[in-house]
Amino acid sequence: MAIERTIMAIAPEIPYRSQSRLRLSLAPHGTLPLAIDGAWWPRSYDVVVELPELLAGLPRLWGDITSVTVNGSMWTDPPGRMLVAGQVVRLHRNLTTSLPHTVVLLAPGRGRWDLSVVPPDTAVEAAAQLMAAAAAGQA
Repeated sequence: MAIERTIMAIAPEIPYRSQSRLRLSLAPHGTLPLAIDGAWWPRSYDVVVELPELLAGLPRLWGDITSVTVNGSMWTDPPGRMLVAGQVVRLHRNLTTSLPHTVVLLAPGRGRWDLSVVPPDTAVEAAAQLMAAAAAGQA
């Protein structure tokens, strides 16, 4: 009989911060599904540090995100689950190279959102262009 070991991280409480700290640019919500729903420019590739701020800054319309998939080659090894603001979020690693700069967010009954991830070390000007393109649905 195998015993499954699940690692769960507990996200630190995020004190109230202005929205300007979160570097997120979303495409307008419309009737047609988009390939990319916006862009996120995290400050590091540490998912345990970056994810709580992202989830706190998402539109309420998106609902409670319960599952997040990140590219396994870019991010630090995520735990299987994470407690964020009192809610369990399952973390998955995608090891394919088809979408290396994407994070996928799932909310049961609400939908799926794919965000283009701007690498943390990207220059400000280049990041601004990438985020504007993603917000315009051109990423």
